[in-house]
Amino acid sequence: MATLLHLDSSLWPESASASRSVTAAFRQAWEEQHPDGTVVYRDLSSDPVPHLDALSASAGFTDPAEHTPEQAAAFAQRLKLIEELEQADVVLIGAPMYNFTVPSTLKAWLDQVVVVGRTAGVEDSPVKGTPVHVVASRGGSYAPGTPREGFEHVQNLLEGLLGQMLGMKVDFIVPELTSAHRNPAMAELIPLAEASKAKAHEDAIRKGKTAAAQAAALKPAV
Repeated sequence: MATLLHLDSSLWPESASASRSVTAAFRQAWEEQHPDGTVVYRDLSSDPVPHLDALSASAGFTDPAEHTPEQAAAFAQRLKLIEELEQADVVLIGAPMYNFTVPSTLKAWLDQVVVVGRTAGVEDSPVKGTPVHVVASRGGSYAPGTPREGFEHVQNLLEGLLGQMLGMKVDFIVPELTSAHRNPAMAELIPLAEASKAKAHEDAIRKGKTAAAQAAALKPAV
């Protein structure tokens, strides 16, 4: 059976979160298509992982056989997160834009799972080629040609870390202009915001079904 690793990082509940509502649509489609599959879920906002510290970082650059007891204990926490990623057949990440970049809780998770010599920088990395679908919601628009194009540090960051460093197959679903309903200055953009929201949900459902079918074909139920 295939495994979906689902991460959310929005501060807000699903009823008030653009990214959570879209990841929920993807996950529901995945589960309906692949009811025998497994879902591993982490809410990085309500249950954040530790930030990388000197001890856990040094453990990642040290042969496990040479770990001190303190390094071994610190790396054991990282190892759980790393193994969840390595064992996933599909990864789903909710990554809302906060102050032009990803939430710090998501960055903390990334710092924990990027290990040069294991998940990164090696040809036979267990995560290489794993599809990862990122719901990159944002209050405005940072698309090419827009005034704030240069402030987009969500997709470029995650493409660099997940795609270039880890070798994963990165796909983005981008519900944008989510602030239009609460910002009077953006009122004229509400129709565009609604269209973006609808497309994001449609994309999530379609991609969730496709990801489940592909994963099930590779790992049929036994």
